[in-house]
Order: sequence, then C-alpha cells, then structure tokens
Amino acid sequence: MQTPSPDDCPLYVDLDGSLTPSDTLHESVMLFLRQHPGNLLRMIGWLPRGKAGFKRALADAVVPEPEGLPWREDFVAFLRAEHARGRTLVLASAADRRIVQRVADHFGFFSDVLGTSDGQHNLSRANKREAIAAHARANGHERWAYAGNSADDLPVWEGSAQAIAVNTPAGVLRTLRARQPVAHTFEHRSPSLKTLLRAIRLKQWSKNGLIFLPLLAAHSLDPVLWGQVIVAFVAFGLCASATYLVNDLLDLPNDRVHRIKRLRPLAAGTVRIATAVPLGLGMIAVAFALAVWVGWPFTAMLALYTTLTLGYSMRWKRIALFDVLLLATLYTLRIGAGALATRVDLSNWLLAISIFLFLSLALVKRCAELEEAVDSDKAPAPGRGYQPRDLPSLRAMGMSSGFMAVMVLALYIDSPNSRALYHQPDLLWAAAPVLLLWIMRVWLKTGRRELHGEDPLAFALKDPFSWATLAVMIGIGLLATVGL
Repeated sequence: MQTPSPDDCPLYVDLDGSLTPSDTLHESVMLFLRQHPGNLLRMIGWLPRGKAGFKRALADAVVPEPEGLPWREDFVAFLRAEHARGRTLVLASAADRRIVQRVADHFGFFSDVLGTSDGQHNLSRANKREAIAAHARANGHERWAYAGNSADDLPVWEGSAQAIAVNTPAGVLRTLRARQPVAHTFEHRSPSLKTLLRAIRLKQWSKNGLIFLPLLAAHSLDPVLWGQVIVAFVAFGLCASATYLVNDLLDLPNDRVHRIKRLRPLAAGTVRIATAVPLGLGMIAVAFALAVWVGWPFTAMLALYTTLTLGYSMRWKRIALFDVLLLATLYTLRIGAGALATRVDLSNWLLAISIFLFLSLALVKRCAELEEAVDSDKAPAPGRGYQPRDLPSLRAMGMSSGFMAVMVLALYIDSPNSRALYHQPDLLWAAAPVLLLWIMRVWLKTGRRELHGEDPLAFALKDPFSWATLAVMIGIGLLATVGL
C-alpha cells in the first residue's frame, strides 16, 4: 500500500493563537466579567476544578461568538485552498468543545472537531497528540499533519507527519526545526512598540494636560511645584492608560463591529489579552507608586478617578445622560488632581468653566456616534443608551452647555479674582468670542457628519483650526497677564 504524501494527510488545526491570534479562554473570561464584575469571584471558585473543569464551567456561562473574533486571514486563506483541493481538515483545540464546534460551524470547511469536553482532561500537549492519533486511526489514517503555534504544541508536532507553524515565537520555531522539517510557516507577529503605544492610547495623555491648569491659573513659576505636577502628570497618564486597556478588554465585542474601533490593537488581535492584562497591572502599580511620592491627597484623587473610570467601563457608560455627566466629571477631576498635587487653591471659576465645557464635548462624542449611525443607516453603537431620535435633545443640551462655559468665562473676567491675577483683565474679553467660535464650529462639524464618530479630542489634535485657537487663547492670556 502506498504511503500518502504529507500534503495529503488529514490536517489537524489548532485554534487559540493559530487560527485566531487571540485565545478563546481569555475572550470568555472578558465576556463573563463584562456581564458583572462579581463574576470574578465565581471564576476564582472554579479554579480548584483544574483547567479542564474551569473551561467547562466557563463555557456553561458564556461562549464567544466566532463573528466577533479576530482571525489569522492568511492562514484562513491557506486552509480554504487546502479544503478546495480535497484535504481533510479537523479543528483540534484545548478549548471547550462547544467553542470549537461553533468556530468549525462558522468556517464550514472543517469535517470534525476535537476539544476539551469531559471537564477532567485538558486537550493539550501529549493529551492532544494522543487524541489526534486516535481520531486519525479511527478514520483510516496512520499519518497526519498538525498546525500549531506554541511550546505546548511541540509534543503534538513530534507525532505528526507534517508540521505547520502559525504565529510561532522564534525560540519555539528553532526547537521545532531542530526536530523535524516545517512544511509551511506563517510569520510570528509580535506587537511593535508603536502598536503597544496605540493600545495604551498615548495620544489621550493630552487630556492629562489639564493637571497643569491650576498651576498655570495661579501664575506660579515655582520649580518644585512644577516638578511635582510633572510627576503627577505621568502618574495620571499611566493610570488612565491602564483603565483604557480595561475599557477595551471589556468592550471587545462592540469594538469589533465598530467602523473605527475595530482597528484598535486589542480588537484587531494585534495585542493579545494575555499581554494587555499584565501591562495594565504594571502601569497601575507604577502610577500609584508615583502618586504616593506626590502626596496622599493626590493619591486619593487618583484612586477616585480609577474607581469612577472602571465603573464607567463596566456599567455606567450604558446609562444615558449619566455617562456624559460622568465623562465631564472625569475631565474635571484631572484639574482637581493638579491642584492637590501642587497644593494650589482651586478656583471655583475654573471648575465651573470646565464642567460645562467638558459636558459639551462629551455630548459631541455621543452625537457624532449617533450621526454616523443615522448617516450609514445602521443601529447605534452597541453598549450605549441612546437612540437616533435622541439627537435633537442631545444637540440642544450640548450646545447650551458649551455656551454656558463661555458665559461663566465672561462673568469671571469681570470678577475680583480676575483683577487680582491679571494686569489687564479686560483683554480677556477677546478670549470669549474665540472660545465661542471654536465650540460652535465643533458642533457645526458634528451636525455635518465631519467628525465621523471620532472623539472630539482626536479630531482637535489633527485640526489646524483647533491648534490655532489654542495658540490665540494662550496669547490673549499672556497679554492680559503682562499688559500692553
């Protein structure tokens, strides 16, 4: 009897890290936490059952939808071509069998599946090799091929007639090649530094520039205070980046169906959940270590910000109107944190202007999302509490709030506080129409669908008019300080 070529042997395909760059176990954990943060305690209670028992209990609660997962498209194209030429494909994974079956049904080119099913034996390493060999023999095949990605797959490759390496780290690939030839290699894609910086949303650190406002408003040039506020800025940036990671982890299903957010590193699968979690924990630890150095009042403010942000990510962003009030509060807390870091008295005028201005910008963001949904004739962004018919009300609230910010600025100009700080406070009147013009322009562009669902900050950072507005406002402030 002629021995079949390795290219004609049935091909057993790994799921986690190979077919998908993500891990369905990690995806399931995030889905379960998204339902309720208290589910963390339930998962801890399942740990004594072992890995197989944990997977079974978790799959009883949640199963990720294949349509919402990222896939290794070049490898999927290869599998489609193999199936088209008549090769038998079997999806073999250590994931719960129900998840594996759902993925196989999604693609339609797998003839069978192997997965962890009894809650006792995790289908990984030697267990997987034995299960594949038994399955192949039961179907009349003595030889089989295997496509995998990690060190756990080395024992499986040892029993195969053909090895295919998908997204395999360099060290594992060297070990594999030292043991047997590799028929096909799909390159390992480690996240670059640029990708990691995108994942932690480094651009959003510009929001934390609000921490400097109390010191600027007090016209202080004390180098010690400026040193403290710079450290506070870094601490707040690290903490905010960590909470952005949490938000993106919990919002993966929604982000992956969003026109813009699906390109975020976590949603696209270019940064794995297993990378994001320790990265976020590390940033939180460093942030609070720096915060303690700055001072306990600042540390308490950072803890409050973290708590509110996590509450927003897990639950509160789904509550209409409360979500935008909370976003405005989070912006304003940055100003309060700057005052606590430098022990500068916080102006009530500054707080009032900030809360109205940031409420307007938060409503810009929600209106831009709804405008995009209406324009594309799609349902509003999932995970939000708004409907297209809310647009007129939200526009009215947002524009009114922006105008209120300008009105408070006008009242401040004629106040005793202004006259105590500025040599010629009357020059500040020039700032009112400049700010008013910028607010009206942002709302006009929102109504024209020119923000394309973007965060107003992201829009402002690449908008020359916004930069010119900022430069003019700074110039007016300097002139009012030193006088003509």
